[in-house]
Parts: sequence; structure tokens; C-alpha cells
Amino acid sequence: MDTATLVATRHDSIDSIDRASWNALELGGVPFLRHEFLSALEASGVVSPASGWTPCHVTLSLGLELVGAMPLYAKTHSWGEFVFDFSWAEAYRANGLPYYPKLVSATPFTPATGPRFLLRPGSDAGCLRRALAAAALEGSPEASSLHVQFATPEEALWLEDEGFLGRLDCQFHWHNRGYGCFDDFLGSFTAEKRKKAKRERRRVLEAGVDFEMRGAAELSAREWARVYALHAGTFHRHGHEPYLNPEFFRRVSACPAVAPRVLLALHGGEIIATAIFFQGRDTLYGRYWGAAGDYHSLHFEACYHQGIEHCIREGLLRFEPGTQGEHKIARGFSPTLTQSAHFIRDPRFRTAIGRYLGDERAAIRAYALDAAEHVPYRASAELLDLKLDDA
Repeated sequence: MDTATLVATRHDSIDSIDRASWNALELGGVPFLRHEFLSALEASGVVSPASGWTPCHVTLSLGLELVGAMPLYAKTHSWGEFVFDFSWAEAYRANGLPYYPKLVSATPFTPATGPRFLLRPGSDAGCLRRALAAAALEGSPEASSLHVQFATPEEALWLEDEGFLGRLDCQFHWHNRGYGCFDDFLGSFTAEKRKKAKRERRRVLEAGVDFEMRGAAELSAREWARVYALHAGTFHRHGHEPYLNPEFFRRVSACPAVAPRVLLALHGGEIIATAIFFQGRDTLYGRYWGAAGDYHSLHFEACYHQGIEHCIREGLLRFEPGTQGEHKIARGFSPTLTQSAHFIRDPRFRTAIGRYLGDERAAIRAYALDAAEHVPYRASAELLDLKLDDA
């Protein structure tokens, strides 16, 4: 591809980019990368300069055709990213240098792996990625760094070849092995672990809790108000305001391509808990949860078991319930490596951060291998998708 004919443009709003053209790029079946989802974040005010997320998306055009794009934000803090670099910012401050603004390519508040270089199908990936990265950095000379977070393994490898610093982290994901029903899934557990899982589910049933998985559009305004209040309560109990506001949920709920699935936990007909999921082409994403009371094992049932049942019922291949949480292992989730890549402009900090990431990488691998020893499956070596040699 002749790069001289490519036109790079920066956009301070996703809505300045044609929706159909953006969605026609390779999004990997990830709902968080669709134009409608990113638009809802901006139109609701969740993402804005005031919140520390300034959109500066980059596109590449060949004539009138959009051939590449990169969701991009200038950040004045490091909250809502789930790839933690607070210590890097402190090191800059201690040396009298500004770390912010920095550039971040990711979906805000969403620790889910997906492509960050959105390309026209069949295009020259290396050429377009190089042009997008260059346009991002050249358009923000004041930025200390560019962070490509939760990138695909292919992108992460390419970025390291281009001089970015690779970083690993570990999440816990569930993989569908062709189970016909939940009992088939539990049948892959050891007898002891299967017994514990069944007892955990039985406790919720004996408490008189029922569940309904609803499409977002199926909820009444009153039900949505209750769901949002429960979700917000989880944040408030930890001393934080929720990242997302009711207007965001109103907007995404109006678009079937990105609308969440909402699990309602009912007791005596009243909503006592909720879990909010998003569904991609082959993956279920667990995002938020809230409960009005302390019901034994309700969190595990609502956030994990019900999600797994949904995946089996819908034929989904994977369930990503979010970050952290070794307690997910006992429920059938396996350690899975996630990747990001970081370009640090200052050569001194690039060297220091590179050394740090080398040590951290070894520690993350060791942690994932140790976690893999505790999965509940009878044939763990065959069932794990921990591809350490590829990350």
C-alpha cells in the first residue's frame, strides 16, 4: 500500500466519524469497539475532557474510503484503565517531569481484549498500524507516552517489534468445551469440586431466589432505576462514584448491537440483585453487579454460574467476567494472559520501565502457572488455554 496516498485525521468526537464506515472495519466481534458504544460514552458525558478522557481518535482514509482507525484518548489521570501505571506517573513527578497527558488506546472503563488497530478487511496490517501509531504520536507531541491496552496477541507482538514495551497481566476466563448443559460442565470437575459447586448453587435456590436474564429493552423504567441503584451501590460501598451514568445505559440499551443483558435476581417478586453483561460475537463479558442484601453465594451464582449457563445456552465460546479474583478459579475459570504495549518517549524512563516490565512479566507468568494448578477440572492439562509461549 502506498502510504503517501493515506490521509490521517484526528477526531475530537466519535460522532464525527461515519458510523457505518467505522463498524465495517475489523472489530473482532467486540461490542465495546462499535461506534454506538463509544458514542454512548461520549454523548452521556461519561467520556469527556471534564472526566479526564479527551477523545482524539485517529482515522486513515484512502480516497473516500475509511481503511483504518484507532480509538484514542488523551488522559490526565490513570483511573478507569485497569492497566496500572500510577508508579510510573509518580516517578515522573519525582523527577520534575510531566507524565500527563498521555495517550491511551482502549475502550474506557473496559478491561476486555480486542483489536486496537481497526483495519479494513484484507488490508496491509503492518502498513496501516504503523501509520495509525505515527499519527497518534505526531498529533500529540506533548504526550509522554502511548499505551495500547488489552491488545490482541497479534497486535502486541507487532508492537513489541516496533519498539513498544510489552506488558502482561492475568485474568480468569471460562471456555466452552462444547457442553450441552451446566451439568455437562460440572461433569468435567473433580468429584470434590463438583460437590462444592452444586452445594453453592443449592444454597441460593434454598434461599428462594429466582433469576431472569433480560435484554436491556425488556426492562421497564422502574426496573432500570432499581438495576442502576444496585450497580451504583457497589461503587459507593467502596468509596467511589460509578463510572457509568443512567444516560449511558439509556443510550446503549436503545441499540440492539451493543445493548447489555441484565440478570435479575428476584426474591418474592422483588429485585434483590443484578449482574450486567455485554455479549459479543462469541464472548460474554461480565461487567457490573450489585445486591441489596447479603445472601449466601449469591454473588457467585449471579456473576459466574448464571453467566456460564447463558454461554452454554447461547453457544458462546468464552466468558470474560472482568479483572482479578482468584475465587473465580473454583467456579471453572482458567488463568488467561492479557497484553498491552507502551511507547515511552523519554529514553531514560523507557529503559527503566523496560527493566521493570521484564521482572513483572516473569512474576505474572509464575502467578498464572501457580493459579493453573488449582483449576477444578479432572483433566486440567487438556482443558487449560494458558498459552505462555505465545505471550
